Amino acid sequence: MVEKRDGFSSARQQESAGQQSLPSAVTDSGSSPSVVRDPAKKWPTTAQQFDEMFDNGEDIDHLIDWSSARLVHPTKRVNVDFPTPMVVRLDREAKKRGVTRQALIKMWLADRLEGVG
Repeated sequence: MVEKRDGFSSARQQESAGQQSLPSAVTDSGSSPSVVRDPAKKWPTTAQQFDEMFDNGEDIDHLIDWSSARLVHPTKRVNVDFPTPMVVRLDREAKKRGVTRQALIKMWLADRLEGVG
């Protein structure tokens, strides 16, 4: 059980209790980052509270650092036939790296395409 002061628990207390805490909004003022909190807005203290805010349709825009957002390109499914011995070798290499066969193929193709471009 996490002991709470003023309705909030510290990040260290949450971590020791197995809860995830959310990072505060941070801006860089030159020398060191500082926390910027709008007291008029609701600030969750755990990832679960953030998820609940999102699920309930609450405004969470102030909680997201849009400057680091990335565009995720849509995917297109393709089918490629490989000889069985090649699949065995791909699986072996994927296992060595701790990734799936698909992830390995994507990584290798991305590396190759970067070198061409």
